[in-house]
Amino acid sequence: MHRTGELYGQFQTLDQQREAASLGMWVFLITEIMFFGGLFLAYTINRAIYAVAFAEASRELNVHMGGANTAVLILSSFTMAMGVWCSQTGRKRLLVVFLIATLALGGVFLGVKYFEYAEKFHHHLVPGYDFHFPDVKPEIAAQDPYINAHAQLFFSLYFGMTGLHALHMIVGAGLLLWLIAQAAKGRFTPAYNTPVEIVGLYWHFVDIIWIFLFPLLYLIDRHT
Repeated sequence: MHRTGELYGQFQTLDQQREAASLGMWVFLITEIMFFGGLFLAYTINRAIYAVAFAEASRELNVHMGGANTAVLILSSFTMAMGVWCSQTGRKRLLVVFLIATLALGGVFLGVKYFEYAEKFHHHLVPGYDFHFPDVKPEIAAQDPYINAHAQLFFSLYFGMTGLHALHMIVGAGLLLWLIAQAAKGRFTPAYNTPVEIVGLYWHFVDIIWIFLFPLLYLIDRHT
C-alpha cells in the first residue's frame, strides 16, 4: 500500500486518517459492548433467579484483592490519558514514561488476578468435578436446597467474565509494548499520534468493563 511518511495512500490528510481510525475503533468497541453485554445479561438473569446462592458465593471472593485491582486500573487510566496528552504535546520522553507506567500497572492487575485465581483453585471453587462450596447456615440452605449447584453457576460466570477481561488486558499489554517501542524511536509527534489515541480508547474501555464487574461480582449483599 502506498504510504507517504505516516499518511497512507487512501487518505488525503493525517486528520482524515485519524478520524477514520477513531471511527473504526469506536465501531469495534460497540461490538465489544454487545459481546460483554451478553455475559452481563446472563449474569443479571441468573442473579435474579438464584439471589441467595449468588450472594453467598460472592462472599467467597476476595474483596480486598478486587478493590486493589480496581484502584490499579483507575490509576492506569490516568497514566494512559497522560500518555495521550504527552503524544499530543510532543513530550516524547514523558510519553515513554507514562506508557511504561500503564504497562506496569496492567502487569500488577494481572499478577493480583493470578493469585486470586490460585486461591479459588486451592479452595476448590473452580466449576467442575472437584467443586466444593463451603457449608452454609441451615436457614440459608433452606432458602435454596441446590445452593451448591447454583454457586457453581456463579463461579462459572465469574471465571468467564473476569477471564475474558483478563484476556483483553493481555492484548492491551501487547499493544502497549508496541507503543513503547515506537515512542522510544520518537515516532509520535503532535502531528501524528493516532496509534496512542486508539490504544488509549481501548485501554479505557477495558478499565470501564472492570468498573462494572467489581461491584456486580464482589459486592453482592456485603452489607448483610
